[in-house]
Amino acid sequence: MTCNGCVAKVKSELLKLGGITGAEVQLASPQATLTMEQHIGLPALQAAVSKAGNYTIEAIENASIDATPAATSSNSYFPILLIFGYITVVSLLAQINHPAFQWELWMRHFMAGFFLVFSFFKLLNLRGFATGYATYDILAKRIPAYGLIYPFIELGLGLAYITGFYPVLTNSITLIVMAISTVGVVQSLLRKTQFQCACLGTVIQLPLSKVTLAEDLLMLVMSATMLYLY
Repeated sequence: MTCNGCVAKVKSELLKLGGITGAEVQLASPQATLTMEQHIGLPALQAAVSKAGNYTIEAIENASIDATPAATSSNSYFPILLIFGYITVVSLLAQINHPAFQWELWMRHFMAGFFLVFSFFKLLNLRGFATGYATYDILAKRIPAYGLIYPFIELGLGLAYITGFYPVLTNSITLIVMAISTVGVVQSLLRKTQFQCACLGTVIQLPLSKVTLAEDLLMLVMSATMLYLY
């Protein structure tokens, strides 16, 4: 592997294998540490990484194998829950000097924080994000350039919400973008395919799950609500 884009592709193909619940792929010392519900042989692993490119996978000699069943924990979602907590608190504090709580203003500040923070993580490794996003987003699959543009769309929306720029246009774009994203997540969840969520780029690894769906639906509902209010 030569770049983080390679890492993202290999990881994505490994996670598509039924039975693999986690894959940590390193670039510096090219290796993968896999968590499995049941043992998967090298031929199946090789077939998976071959789909990502001209890669070969071999078992590390004398590698330790932990046969303890992997615990399913909400800890893997801790980063995204923490981020949502921060954004919620900050958007509430933004109204501390207002005589009365304003739902519309809170939603606007919340969505601004959401898009600004999430675009930041995506832009840390733009190509890696685009590669991972194309594994499940319906538009990024067909138009790879969309994955490269998407973080900038989020950045633009974040700035638009924080400044109050043309709210009807801003919320209309958000509604369309989040609807497209939601369709891709729903399709992947219905197929029960294992994908890495690209919502926080490649810096923080999260499994694609109902949490991802809830995140997209929240933005969808908020933008639709604000359009109704306007």
